Amino acid sequence: MGISPTSLYADQPAFGLDPKQPHLRVHAINIFVRSQDESLRFYLDQLGFSLVGDVRFGSGQRWVAVAPPDGSAVLSLVAPEPDSKQYALIGRPTQVVFVTEDVLTLFREWRKRGVRFQYAPRLKRLKYEHPLLAASPADSRAPEEQPSIWGGVFTHFKDLDGNSFMLVSYDEESRAVEAQRRAAAAKLESERRIAHEMEIARQVQLKLFPQTLPPLSTLDYSGICIQARQVGGDYYDFLDLGRDRLGLVVGDIAGKGIAAALLMANLQANLRSQCAIAFDHPERFLQLVNRLFYENSTDSAYATLFFGEYDDRMRRLRYVSCGHLSALLLRHDGTLERLDSTCTVLGLFKEWDCKIVERSLTSGDALALYTDGITESFNDAGEEFGEHRLLESLRRYLNQSTPALVAAMVDDVRTFSPHEQSDDITLIVAKCR
Repeated sequence: MGISPTSLYADQPAFGLDPKQPHLRVHAINIFVRSQDESLRFYLDQLGFSLVGDVRFGSGQRWVAVAPPDGSAVLSLVAPEPDSKQYALIGRPTQVVFVTEDVLTLFREWRKRGVRFQYAPRLKRLKYEHPLLAASPADSRAPEEQPSIWGGVFTHFKDLDGNSFMLVSYDEESRAVEAQRRAAAAKLESERRIAHEMEIARQVQLKLFPQTLPPLSTLDYSGICIQARQVGGDYYDFLDLGRDRLGLVVGDIAGKGIAAALLMANLQANLRSQCAIAFDHPERFLQLVNRLFYENSTDSAYATLFFGEYDDRMRRLRYVSCGHLSALLLRHDGTLERLDSTCTVLGLFKEWDCKIVERSLTSGDALALYTDGITESFNDAGEEFGEHRLLESLRRYLNQSTPALVAAMVDDVRTFSPHEQSDDITLIVAKCR
């Protein structure tokens, strides 16, 4: 197989993929110039290069670097002292070769901008041979080791100081660039399609959250879920259980992204399809939910869940906490009751049981259900928002309506943790009238 210039570096990543091997690449090539400012304008305005750096050190020396729009080559524009050896290198051939797929187009464009070319682009069929093969007797090489013939167009141009550079294109480079452009276009289209599909998934998941609030006489309640990604695994719901009863649900699927969102939808479907038996047999209701979730998920999938059944006439809360964070029941007199976990998580075990706990509520009591996206939000110092700040926020805004109360508490979390959200934030607050 013939060896060509393109094959020497094609398909090489910009950074090594092996973390055990130190990263290594060419940092910069020195180009000696008389005036950094004038040369900088030439490379930026006439060649269309980009500014990489313009730094003045404490010693007074200035580092100016530019780079072509494509690739990682960096040219340092060095202005040596007139009496230095480097000053004599100004205006010499640089041995720097710029590669493009269309020399003629750049030639015409740059010449209009005043770039000096030594001659018009020339077409030539060139023989390329790897240096290691050149040292071997020609007749001892295998056929695939023979030099390859490639077509090239080339010319030389100079900068303001007479430093000369070679501009070249060759067949394989043109084909490689075109292939890269097609791949980039296909990738862009794929990313656009994925983004569109993810937006549809986000809209669908938003519809899975409660769209209406069953009316109650003795309880005001509201909830919110803010996902860290377009879709997520947090879940909250308000289930109309009939006979003046309301189901309050907060769940957290293990994992993130699409997989967690699919499991979340599965859990929601199981809860809503089985909730008709929740009044007479709450334990059996949750056992069926666990069985369905177990059968429809992978071995490692599970969910924490808080399920509370509020009786509007009796002001009674019956609840099960399946490995979920402790709910906060703030009594009207300021005392706090933590509604701790009563059983293990859903989905890990086929045979599963739970314990029902009851609490009576009175006017002025407030209940907060949440996920770890709230308590584990952290600030720049690495401190978590925590349960104590959540409780302080609940106390601070307790006199507001529940929608305003929920919004204010979430604002406290976001103010405390202003950087990019790392986990879904879900919160339900209910106040007994």
